[in-house]
Amino acid sequence: MTTLYAKKRETKTSGDINRLRLDKFIPGILYGGSEENKKISLSKNSIKNLINSENFFSAILNLEIDGKEEKVIPRDISFDPLSDEPIHIDFLRIIEGTKLALEIPVKFVNSEKSPGLKKGGVLNIVRRKIELKCPAENIPSELVVDLNNTEIGTSIKISSIKLPKNVVPTIQGRDFVVATVASPTVVVEPEKPAEETAAEDEATADTTLDGTEKPTEEGKDQDAQAKDQSKKVPESKKEDKTKKKIERFDRIDRIESVMYSKRKLTELGELSLKSICLCIMCKYKEYRSQCQCQYIR
Repeated sequence: MTTLYAKKRETKTSGDINRLRLDKFIPGILYGGSEENKKISLSKNSIKNLINSENFFSAILNLEIDGKEEKVIPRDISFDPLSDEPIHIDFLRIIEGTKLALEIPVKFVNSEKSPGLKKGGVLNIVRRKIELKCPAENIPSELVVDLNNTEIGTSIKISSIKLPKNVVPTIQGRDFVVATVASPTVVVEPEKPAEETAAEDEATADTTLDGTEKPTEEGKDQDAQAKDQSKKVPESKKEDKTKKKIERFDRIDRIESVMYSKRKLTELGELSLKSICLCIMCKYKEYRSQCQCQYIR
């Protein structure tokens, strides 16, 4: 049985409690029975390893307070939401003759002797802890389940687990399941017809390592001809492009010369824009709207 050493604390304000925590002590309280509640403090290092144990809330501890020992059981513990460090702990006095409702962890042993697990079965644990009503003087630390001679399909129920004297489950009226030895789950792919398999083999043979199809001899010749044709540009297309370029530049030059002539004649005051018509702008529809002569059509 583990012994914890504590001392009485006389903290009155939250500041006193915070200073206590800075000194690596955990404030706590001891209650139960006819005695008064006691405010205590424990070293954080002495209890930190016990907190991480699976049966911490079902383990009976000796709590020594200023030289006086008492049997206690942990009932609650609070943690800091940011650092996840313990900041407060509650202990309950164990009084003979009283019963407690506790969650007792389940331990599975002899898994190597289970024929069902040897055949590839899987242990499906339904309940890792079972709530029991226990006398204060007879609290089990764990419930042991023996997997020896368990076959695939075996269901381990609460009735098959040996409980200590005067210890009963809180769930009454039904024999609930604690664990089962289930068969392994195997995913079987549906078989493909022989025709599809043969077609896939042919397709695989006609493809390269990168997944592309292998070219045939005829395909190779066609690819070579296509490449040669793509490199050759038809002469007719070249001539059409050349003619269009010449016409476009010629038209722009003539228009620019007309606009220059109109601007110069207007500056000299010899002609009015409205009476000028050099007919070149009227000739091309796309520029007709820019001509300001009296012959606009």
